[in-house]
Amino acid sequence: MRLLVVEDSTRLRESIVLALRRSGYAVDATGDGREGLEMSEDHPYDAAILDVMLPSLDGFTILKTLRASGNRTPVMFLTARDAIVDRVAGLRGGADDYLVKPFALEELLARVEALCRRGYQNAASEITLADLMLDSAARKAMRCGVTLDLTAREFALLEYLMLRAGQIVTRTQIEQHIYDDLVSPMSNVVDSAVCALRKKIAVRDDLAPLIHTRRGQGYVMEARRA
Repeated sequence: MRLLVVEDSTRLRESIVLALRRSGYAVDATGDGREGLEMSEDHPYDAAILDVMLPSLDGFTILKTLRASGNRTPVMFLTARDAIVDRVAGLRGGADDYLVKPFALEELLARVEALCRRGYQNAASEITLADLMLDSAARKAMRCGVTLDLTAREFALLEYLMLRAGQIVTRTQIEQHIYDDLVSPMSNVVDSAVCALRKKIAVRDDLAPLIHTRRGQGYVMEARRA
């Protein structure tokens, strides 16, 4: 999942970005409101975390502009303003969540997980496909009772594919949602990552493959009948 963090406190922004990346998210970040708006307009984020008080453009204005343009990216506000009137204004303006400073990073991570699921119309933390189960809250995946040993990025890739189960997912979409850095058009990093994930979810030789290649299009995750 790819996230946008717009927070003018350098220390807090860096802490949030580090925690998110350790959890397997790809993250873009800035401390300027106008730059944050431009980034959110140019990239397909799975969720955005916005401070309310920002240089050049405040969080409420960013949200209002996004919603007016039809951008439905789930948004969570971070703010030191805990007055009920401020929270109500944010939620009525189209925000999906509101977290008051100071907060525990564990709570922020839990709320971000819920935001990302909401963006894919999936409210539950558990996703299942045939005999494969992924729990985004516990950050674990199992197949036929066997716990999969996944890196943070492999978990993020599996979660993204499972949330898009039955749909063709292109290499470009995987690059945009999973990787922090730009991937060279000539790179096989996505193919290698999918290949490694396939091997890890094939816990037994008799189990059917769940990740399928659509040549020239991308990948689709689905359980196919024999």
